[in-house]
Amino acid sequence: MLKKEAFIGAIDQGTTSTRFIIYDQSYQVIGSHQMEFTQFFPQAGWVEHNPVEILESVRVCMSKAIDKATEDGHNLDSGLKAIGVTNQRETTVVWSKSTGLPLYNAIVWMDVRTSSICRRLEEQFPGGKYHFLETCGLPISTYFSAVKLLWLLENVDSVKRAVESGDALFGTIDTWLIWNLTGGSHSVDPTQNTVTGLHVTDVSNASRTMLMNLKTLDWDTPTLETLGIPSEILPKIVSNSEIIGNVAVGWPTAGVPIAGCLGDQHAAMVGQACRKGEAKSTYGTGAFILLNTGEEIIKSNHGLLSTIAYKLGPNAPTNYALEGSIAIAGAAVQWLRDSLGIIQTAPEIEDLANKVDNTGGIYFVPAFNGLFAPWWKDDARGVLVGITRFTNRSHIARAVLESICFQANDVLDSMHKDSKEKAGVTYEDFLLRVDGGASANNLLMQIQADLLGSPVIRPGDIETTALGAAYAAGLAVGVWTEDEIFSTVQLEAKATTFYPKLEEEQRKKKVESWYKAVTRSFELANLSL
Repeated sequence: MLKKEAFIGAIDQGTTSTRFIIYDQSYQVIGSHQMEFTQFFPQAGWVEHNPVEILESVRVCMSKAIDKATEDGHNLDSGLKAIGVTNQRETTVVWSKSTGLPLYNAIVWMDVRTSSICRRLEEQFPGGKYHFLETCGLPISTYFSAVKLLWLLENVDSVKRAVESGDALFGTIDTWLIWNLTGGSHSVDPTQNTVTGLHVTDVSNASRTMLMNLKTLDWDTPTLETLGIPSEILPKIVSNSEIIGNVAVGWPTAGVPIAGCLGDQHAAMVGQACRKGEAKSTYGTGAFILLNTGEEIIKSNHGLLSTIAYKLGPNAPTNYALEGSIAIAGAAVQWLRDSLGIIQTAPEIEDLANKVDNTGGIYFVPAFNGLFAPWWKDDARGVLVGITRFTNRSHIARAVLESICFQANDVLDSMHKDSKEKAGVTYEDFLLRVDGGASANNLLMQIQADLLGSPVIRPGDIETTALGAAYAAGLAVGVWTEDEIFSTVQLEAKATTFYPKLEEEQRKKKVESWYKAVTRSFELANLSL
């Protein structure tokens, strides 16, 4: 064990912002910095990011977090032992191997431009939407990276040319970051004149592409051949906790090993110490609920995904999960702020919603880009139903918060059904741990407990995504042991528990009304402008 001045850094590259957080050996934050970056909406339903801007945001956050820690007397020159990376999943980048420049903006996970490709694939294959489910655990959906890559291959000439000439590299955001952090196209081995940037991804991010075989943990050759995707452009797949490579000269953390990599929701699973039979819900731009199913792949009959939970080392066992993904959670609050001007800052929604005891009978379904689990309706669009002259700003604010919790409740209900059917786990066996920025909203968490009819537990540190990435990196370099990072003592020490207060009969009525509202959102994507 390393005793003194052992620090671990975590890059947390999210959908709307980037952070770099530095932890000491007692899991305490000694320096951090966060910054938002630009969201591009070229057309209705399209969402893009500038990969170069994301890269620069990482550089700035690293530099400023290190400055803060150094100013407080911490010696990071010798003390920073490793860096973990966690990232928004499914978001797709293709770039030039020779220039290092992206060939198109990153297509974000919630983007729905690929709906026509999905329909085509569903009609083309005998299994329809579920043709690849046995292999990758995922339905054909706009959500996943493979169809975004197909869109780029079919619609962007520079991507097509680069693939044909052997100059294209594909990756999710973790791959883009690691390739650049380890040298990219600008760090050349003088003895062999070869690029030293590492083209890798991890099992959790790879599991979200539709291209990885869940059992072999490698790219699935039949799937690649079926979709016409060349294997040469794909990164190498590694575990979540191992030394991948060192940060290149020119970065604030040059020489430090990158030793952990996980998609954000998988990192939160580790940060929340979720072992088999334990579930967590992360509330960010979207909301994501995962249940660790241990070393068993459970296929859902209720609209959930089978995916990787984590694999903490090349020779470690693979933990799998059932997942329900919600496209719009905190993004609905941002919509109130940025598009409607009902609030000026995101935290204001709690006070505004608390001015009323209920929504006045209105229900908001934030299907801005369709609905994910358990509905899988990419033709759904947002609706606000039940409006009367009595409706005011506070009712709308409360309905937005309730919509986040109703969606999570839908997923958890499906999760309970699948687990009971497949694993013999009953409703009472579930312990829901919550995290993510929006979980700081006490009203939101109380509404969640009320709609679930069971307690919700929030840890003292709600930024468990970054913590999970740090855990994975620290584990790989010997700063922590697995027993230490999966100890729940530190999680429970400062935890807040929200107990349900809503009567069961009232809860059931509200859920029934929500289901009616959800059905009103279906098949609205092609309404005339």
